[in-house]
Amino acid sequence: NEDCYPQVKTRVAEKLGLNYVTFAVVLFAGLVAFGCVVVLCLYLFHKRKNRGNVLTRSTEESLERDDSYALSTIGNQSVYSYFVKESRAGWLVAFTTLGIQVVCLIFFVMASEPNLQ
Repeated sequence: NEDCYPQVKTRVAEKLGLNYVTFAVVLFAGLVAFGCVVVLCLYLFHKRKNRGNVLTRSTEESLERDDSYALSTIGNQSVYSYFVKESRAGWLVAFTTLGIQVVCLIFFVMASEPNLQ
């Protein structure tokens, strides 16, 4: 029944020649690359701005306040609170959780493209 499952290609499939899975992979890779570029630019800007400056006690206290605010906003029991902390095991847990969520997303995107032929 063509009313329930239309066989017409989407605009993305027509213009770019991509299916949903390929489009999702390209989009996700682009977002990761964009994030890396932003982090690199911020790092270089911060390094250039603070060249020769040593952290003062007030700056350290401000950073600690920011960390505690971030933890209270995220929630101390959230797995994402590990991103704010400096524990390597915490970072491993957080990235593992993030990876599992991406894998679930991939399965969802792959299943969203029906093969009705």
